[in-house]
Amino acid sequence: QLQASGGGLVQAGGSLRLSCVDSGRTFTIYTMGWFRQAPGKERESVASITWSGDRSYADSLKGRFTISRNNVKNIMTLQMNSLKPEDTAVYYCGASRGLHVRLLRPSESEYWGQGTLVTVSS
Repeated sequence: QLQASGGGLVQAGGSLRLSCVDSGRTFTIYTMGWFRQAPGKERESVASITWSGDRSYADSLKGRFTISRNNVKNIMTLQMNSLKPEDTAVYYCGASRGLHVRLLRPSESEYWGQGTLVTVSS
């Protein structure tokens, strides 16, 4: 029930906004996060946010990416600015019923969206 969208092709230095809609649940999702997987690489954490709004980011992405969440609409977004070619990857949204104040790791995500491709050209 996680649906990610917003990926696309953008030039280096540009911006994209990803969205993830969580629908159809009858229980609370306490932590949501964004992850990415580049070709030939493992999936890595990008950012995560708790129900109460505590945000965590991968160190290398701080200052360029901003995660936010609307608990009423069950939507999580990732604003990505100053994009670089190395940001090219499939971006996934994930969620956990647990409360993870620190950055949510892929192994901790219980639910996954289908992924959206972000391509940054040089």
